[in-house]
Parts: sequence; C-alpha cells; structure tokens
Amino acid sequence: MREKAAAGLFRIGSAVEEGLCWLSLLLMVLFPLADLVLKFVFKSGFPDTAGILTHLLLVLGLVSGMITTKKKEHLSIALIENFGSEKTRRFFSALTGTFSVFVVTIIAWASVSFVRIGLMGRLIGIIPDRVFAFIIPLGYAVIALRFARLCPLKGPARIIPFLALVLGTFFSLPVIAKAVWGFEVPVFFNDLSELFHQLAWYIKIPGVIVFVLAAFAGMPLFAVMGGIALLLIEGSWGEIDVAAGQIYTALTQESIAPIPLFTITGFFLSESRAGERLVRAFRSVFGWFPGGMIIVTVGICAFFTSFTGASGVTILALGGLLYTILRDHMKYPERFSIGLLTSSGSIGLLIPPSLPIILVGTATMTNIRQLFAGAIIPGTILVTALIAFGIVMSVKTRVPTEPFRVEGVLKNLRDSAFEIALPLLIMAGVLSGLLSITELGAAALAYVFILEVFVNRDIALRDIPGVLRKAAPIIGGVLSIIALAMALSYYIIDSQVPQNFAYWLRSAVESKFVFLLLLNLSLLVVGCLMDIFSAILIVLPLVSPLGAAYGIDPVHLGIIFLTNLEVGYLTPPVGLNLFLASYRFNKPFTRICRYVLPFLLLQFAVVLLVTYVPALSTFLAGFF
Repeated sequence: MREKAAAGLFRIGSAVEEGLCWLSLLLMVLFPLADLVLKFVFKSGFPDTAGILTHLLLVLGLVSGMITTKKKEHLSIALIENFGSEKTRRFFSALTGTFSVFVVTIIAWASVSFVRIGLMGRLIGIIPDRVFAFIIPLGYAVIALRFARLCPLKGPARIIPFLALVLGTFFSLPVIAKAVWGFEVPVFFNDLSELFHQLAWYIKIPGVIVFVLAAFAGMPLFAVMGGIALLLIEGSWGEIDVAAGQIYTALTQESIAPIPLFTITGFFLSESRAGERLVRAFRSVFGWFPGGMIIVTVGICAFFTSFTGASGVTILALGGLLYTILRDHMKYPERFSIGLLTSSGSIGLLIPPSLPIILVGTATMTNIRQLFAGAIIPGTILVTALIAFGIVMSVKTRVPTEPFRVEGVLKNLRDSAFEIALPLLIMAGVLSGLLSITELGAAALAYVFILEVFVNRDIALRDIPGVLRKAAPIIGGVLSIIALAMALSYYIIDSQVPQNFAYWLRSAVESKFVFLLLLNLSLLVVGCLMDIFSAILIVLPLVSPLGAAYGIDPVHLGIIFLTNLEVGYLTPPVGLNLFLASYRFNKPFTRICRYVLPFLLLQFAVVLLVTYVPALSTFLAGFF
C-alpha cells in the first residue's frame, strides 16, 4: 500500500514538474510574440517584458535541471564510462554521485540564504522576484535528493549518499544561520564560518585536483564547477551564498534566453520528417553530378546542428538515413561515408542561429550580431572544404549519378519549401536587426511548431510531450552548466587570474603568431575533453584577456575558439563525435578514428586559415 502511495506521489510530482517546465517554455514563446504584436499595433509592448522573460528562463533552467537529473543525463566527461569495466563504472558512479550530493546540498542551502537576504525584493511584472527565485533552493534540493536516490549502492552502503546530505548541511550551517538571523548571527556560527574558511584555504589546491579527477570519472560537470567554485570562494574568505547569487544572475540573462527556444526548434525538426524532405529536395537538385550527395549531406548536417547546438543530435537523428543513401544507394566506400557523417556532425556550429555563438557573445560581452556575421565566411569555408573533398572522392571512385528531372525537383522543393525558408528567414532577421535574438527564437519555434504539427502533420499532438522530454536533458544540462560556470567565473575574474596570466604570458611569449599556435593546440585538447558549452563558459573567459593582450579582435578570437572546438569533437582519444559515431554505426572506436583522420586534417587546415587570416572573421562583422 505504501509503495502504491509513493508511486502515485512520484507520478504527481513528475507531472507537476514537467507541467511547470513546459508552461514556462510556452510563456517564453508567447510573451515576446505578443509583445511584438502590441508594439506593432499600439507602439508599446508589455511592461517589464525582459524581466518576465528572464525569470521564466530561471524557472525553466532549474526545473529542466531537475528532469535531467532524474534521467541521469547531465553532461559529463566520463572517461571511465567509455573505457572501464562494469564494476569500475559502478564504483565511480557511486563515488561521483556522493560527491554531487554533497556539493548540490551546499548550493541548495546557500540559495536559501540568497533568496532570504540577497534579493532586492522588486516586482517582476506583478510578482515579487523572490517567488521566482524560490525555485533555486527548491530545484537544487530536489537534484541533491535525486543524486542520493540514484546512487548505485546496495545494502547498508545505500546510506552513504544520504550521509553526504547531512554532511553538506553541516558545512552549510553558517549560511543557514544567515538565512535565519540575517547578518546578526550568533557568535558560534561566525566562529564555525571562520573554521570552514581556514579549512578550505588549506585544502583548496588538492580539493580542486580531486574535483578535476572526479570530472574525468564521470561527475556531472555542473557539480564539478559548483564544487570548485564553493571551495575557492570559501578558501578566499568569501561568502558561499555569492555562488547562489551568480546562479540567479546567470539564469536571468536575456542573452541566453534564445538557447532553449532554438534547442526545442531543432528537436521539433529532428523528430519530424523534415530531414527526409530536405534530403529528397537537395538530392533531386544536386544528385545529377558527382558529389551532389555530398552537398546534401554536409548541408543537412549543418542545418540541424545550427539549431540544436549539439552535434550528437545530428549524428544520431540523421546518421542512419544519410549513411544508407551514401553507402547503399550511391555506393560510396564505408570508410568515406562514416568519416564524412562523423565530421559533418559539428559543422553547423558556425552557422546562425548557432547556440555556441550566442554563448560566446554572452561570455565575452561581444555583440552577438557581429559574431554571427563574423562566422559566415569561416563557416562557409569549412562547409566548402568538406564538399570539395567529397566531390574529388566522388570523381575518383566514379560514384553513380541520378538523372535530373524537373518535375521531381519542383515537387520536392515544394514539399520542403517551408523548411528551406527557415534558415533564410532567421539569417535575414539576425542581420537586419529588426528582431532581437530572443524574438527570433520565439518566432522560429512557433513557426516550426505550426509547420510540423498542423501543416505537415509529422508530429501528432499526443507526441508533443515526447519531443519535449527528449529536449529537456539538453536544455537542463546546458543551463545547469551555465549557472555554475557563472559562479566559478565570478571567482576567477574577481581574483584577477586571467589578467595575471595574460601579463605573464605576454612577457614569456612575444610573438602573436606563436601565441595563436599555442592557442590552437590548447583548444584542440580542450575540445576533445570538454563539451562545447562548458569550454565556452570556463575556458573562454580565461582566454579573452590573453587575446586582448596580443591585440586580437574579440570577434576573431570567438571564431578561432569555435572552429578549434569543432575540430576537438573529432580529436582522439576522447572526441565526442567519435564515440557517438561508433555507437550509431556499430563500428569499433579505433576504426572510426581511422575513417575520420582525412577529415580531421582538412578541418585543422581550415582552423589554421581562420586563425592566421583575421579578415575572414572581421570583415562582415565590421558592418554591424
């Protein structure tokens, strides 16, 4: 009876959780669109639209993070998962899960203190900001409990992650006292806080090393960043509820509001038959000459990756379809087909409305429209290089062509006309400046939703929750990283680490070109070890002062950063696309590495070109 009651409560809780997640997303779409209509008709929009939108983003970020935890899909490096035995994986999963419980428990209590005394108490529309901000401690409390419940321990050892909850609460006693008494806390808690400061100061270096090792063992990256941030802030005699304040700041930035909107747009496209229609359309247009199918493959992969911001979605969603056409119908060699699809999986990261470009702008305070414009030429070069290589291979292997039929072209273009128009409309919106990036995201999602649900009817109304559930881990994972990366960046910037490192490097390496080469090599390592969102938010703030010290344009630096990370996806031993391709095409990892090698060298050549010819990135950006 108790089990049935618990299961019932669990289902109700899950339904409320998902309902709150999708309600906040729906309102994030409706508010900008309604605001546009009001501005057009009455010359005045909703009051405090930006505040409402960003606080809906805050709710979406925490609730989607809770869902991501439940599904065990937080972003991580997890080398052990790829190479270890089952027993080893379980051991490290339990260890990193317990670490995560401890860290997230402290974040939850620090958030209580922040909500209690750290907010201004202003109205967001007609709702106090504390009502929205309450989701922060609630969300992290649920995440901590879920980490404890999902920890793969059995028997008496099951109590260990729950003891981590208690231990995290103990180390949070100073901020709990602040939440209760305000700034006039009893002396005991001040003494305890001083003790914790001294402890953190002594262990901060080995503690950071432990967290880094935990990241490689599979600890979620957001928890790693949170743990390092808490340790360093505590060790510098700071107040750890500052970390909660940075979470609030990160998830109420208008500049990151487009991320969930474009991510959902990409998932609606990938879950519909849009990919099949686009393949048919471009195949009928380009299939008559050798290499035509290469244009189709690279173009479709770039299209989908530009919306989802995740190369894995492209490989998993379209890899099977495109591989069948390339290998079975067009008779391309297996080596070439898999290598092309694996390397094309991340090629859309330089094409608007690329989510990583938006994050680069947020992390470096660079104009996002300038970054979009600056990415056009490098992105085109990268796409053209892959297509040119594919055409050469097509001629060399005498790939069969298909006859050109005007009626077939017209029919297929008509069937996919609305999907083809989407990137053109978005590009026009971005470059014209008529709409903000958030308004574009809302409009794109509404456009694709209506198109795929009501016009093409690829997605039934009953299937919409399933699409949203698939997108939730990406949204939750990315926003969780953004939130804790802001907390870590706060310490790094406040302690002037980037500036001091820039001064040291400038004195040690005088040549700008040597610096750029070192940067290329370093970012290749970063790209193959970290997901792109973490790399942008953690590494880029460190690199930006270095770029400034050597006189590198911030737009150029951002494009260098992204092109390097694209190649990092293909770099052994832990390039993400290599593992995804091994899984998708059921081939050994080492064989995938061999298949990808020519494409890796080609893309690295493009990276060097983009790095050492700044005008490729800055020319178009100069018009905005």
